[in-house]
Amino acid sequence: MDTTGVSVAAFVAGVAPAKRRRDADTLIALMRDISGREPEMWTSGIIGFGRCHYRYSTGTEGDMPLLAFAPRKPASTVYLDEIAAHTDALAALGPHTSSVSCLYLKDLELVDMGVLRGILQSCFDATIAGGPPGAEITITG
Repeated sequence: MDTTGVSVAAFVAGVAPAKRRRDADTLIALMRDISGREPEMWTSGIIGFGRCHYRYSTGTEGDMPLLAFAPRKPASTVYLDEIAAHTDALAALGPHTSSVSCLYLKDLELVDMGVLRGILQSCFDATIAGGPPGAEITITG
């Protein structure tokens, strides 16, 4: 995955529906605060903060943001390290759905932002500390 050079502000201005655009602004502020980094557009409409290079013992490697989300029409997709690591916090979050490493939020006004902040901080800290077992993480931005 790589950055695109597209303006984050221009991309967010075109996000629909309006609720998703509002949520994108909120997530940008939250992830900027947690990461201390400015947002960049990545491929597939992903807004990412910071950058790292990962390499697994299997030989799989690539680049990814330290924190990221994508404002999709049906829901905002927040990318996490792994859902299973946040079971207790997710129980207190409010309305959401999830997959292996994605958290889907239809309306940030309905979730506990303190809980969401804690989940994102935990993901960020885990990545900075070296990522998942079997991976080698190098922070590059």
